[in-house]
Amino acid sequence: MDDDEFIEDEDEGNADGWIVTYSDLMSLLLCFFVLILSMAEVDIIRYKQLADSMQEAFGVQREMELESIPKGTSVVSTEFRPGIPDETIVDVVQQITTDQTRNSLRIGNPDAPISEEKDIRDEVLTYDEVMALIKETELDTEMLKRLLDTEIKEGQIDVESTARTILIRIREKGAFSSGSALLNTSFVSVIDKIASALTQIEGRIAVEGHTDNVPINTFAYPSNWDLSSARSVAVVRRMLDVAPLGPTRITASGFADTRPQAINTTVDGRARNRRVEIVVKQPLDEQSGAILREIR
Repeated sequence: MDDDEFIEDEDEGNADGWIVTYSDLMSLLLCFFVLILSMAEVDIIRYKQLADSMQEAFGVQREMELESIPKGTSVVSTEFRPGIPDETIVDVVQQITTDQTRNSLRIGNPDAPISEEKDIRDEVLTYDEVMALIKETELDTEMLKRLLDTEIKEGQIDVESTARTILIRIREKGAFSSGSALLNTSFVSVIDKIASALTQIEGRIAVEGHTDNVPINTFAYPSNWDLSSARSVAVVRRMLDVAPLGPTRITASGFADTRPQAINTTVDGRARNRRVEIVVKQPLDEQSGAILREIR
């Protein structure tokens, strides 16, 4: 009786021992499959098919539509604050410009020898140089006034200048008879003095005829255009006859009543508008002209 009870107790104590052996076997199998998997090559296509089938089977949602931007707490924004930047010490580089830059400024081919280069001063006049040219014109004007002092005092002509332009204004009084383009004999000597004086200065000469607004309609002068042009031509012919001015330097034109000097509603105004103007334009290049326009 006692022996049987002992045998039953021994069997009951060894009844769960197989579990340990089974666990060891499963562990070995797991290690075996892991080893095989690590040594095997994965078929990407079959893996993708398997993953898709698993997604459909388990309802995996990979994309989510959002009506608003997800909000949360940023660790960076809560734990860090922008600091005040320190000033960076840098070396200060200053540029100094001297007059030497102008002397070294070149135009044209930069690879040309220095002897073939042209200084920019030969192309553009400075403000001081333009003012010097204007001063020369003023001196020429004063010379003309001295030479024609008697005629100016008698009111036959006026002489004035603006920048590089000299204007000699011949009044109709004494120069022409009313409605005529023939120079009066007494006024021919005045034209001779003007022509002689103009040979002493440089510049292109434009002789311009002007009338008042009273219409004219004669056989010789059908309109004020004809009269004003004929008077300017008469002055030019006399000047070319007595002085070596050269036909290429002087021109004649008529403007009728299009450029009045005064109003035409008064006798004095119409008398002032009947005139011949000798305009002397002295040389001035385009760059200097731009400076001159700024001065004006």
